Amino acid sequence: MDIKALMRQAQQVQEKMKKVEEELANKEYEGASGGGLVKVIINGSGIAKKISIDQSLISKDEIDILEDLIIASFNDAKKKSDDGSGEAIRGATAGIPSPPGFKF
Repeated sequence: MDIKALMRQAQQVQEKMKKVEEELANKEYEGASGGGLVKVIINGSGIAKKISIDQSLISKDEIDILEDLIIASFNDAKKKSDDGSGEAIRGATAGIPSPPGFKF
């Protein structure tokens, strides 16, 4: 095993990972629930950026439903963010063997 080559490869991966992290922080994911009545936008870091609620849902009698829809929208956006992050990381580390059981 060539240690110098391995170190160069590790440095390349580190540089790619830094770039991927920066790109992900700027990427946005939209989650929706209630047939699109409630939408949440988060960035690649999982930080909520915007929530939009259709006016038809704003009623004192339906506040519990609205709260559940917001949670579902956020979770939908977070899943999309996680999926996108995993895909980007796998692309950055393509071709580099990882230890058994280690997943990105």
